[in-house]
Amino acid sequence: MLFDAGGRIGEKFGVYSEADGIDIRGTFIIDPDGILQCIDILPAPCGRSVDEIIRRIQALQHIRSTSAKEVTPSDWRPGCSTLKPSPDMVGKVWQFVEEQKRSPGDSKTQQPTPPGGC
Repeated sequence: MLFDAGGRIGEKFGVYSEADGIDIRGTFIIDPDGILQCIDILPAPCGRSVDEIIRRIQALQHIRSTSAKEVTPSDWRPGCSTLKPSPDMVGKVWQFVEEQKRSPGDSKTQQPTPPGGC
């Protein structure tokens, strides 16, 4: 997180309000290659969740480390089961997530549940 005195960065990302002289609450996650991976913009009165920002960064790091051979379902946290994309999953992601929760054969599902759950 950073403070953007003068709104120079906010102007570049389109979140600077000249009328108010402040940046609107914007979160931008940029990968090591300089590619914007996540944008979250909220009105100024709405607070952000630092835990959710960290969770997103961890999910993006995991996806990058597996070259997107594993993807993360919603609310994924390190130590939770991931998904392996395939044509069989199209339109059935929730079914695959529920099956992984019930399947004790996957080594990832045998680990203790991380803080925050899976």
